[in-house]
Amino acid sequence: MTDRIRVVVVDDHPLVLRGTCDTIAEAPDLEVVGRGENGDQALALAESLQPDVLVLDVHMPGRDGVSVVRELASRPGP
Repeated sequence: MTDRIRVVVVDDHPLVLRGTCDTIAEAPDLEVVGRGENGDQALALAESLQPDVLVLDVHMPGRDGVSVVRELASRPGP
């Protein structure tokens, strides 16, 4: 068996967050390793957990998904 794809999900709507995480968890090759509610949490989770995939809400209060992607893209790679 191959390694599972590690996913972090961030959404400010609790029902969407839970539903997305539950749906991803049903896939045998995916694993939800973190969840957050805003852009600042997304950045912290991305840094600390180093997931393979980030699933981000585009519209969140404060730092939105697009600004999170821009911030992560501007950082030096491994």
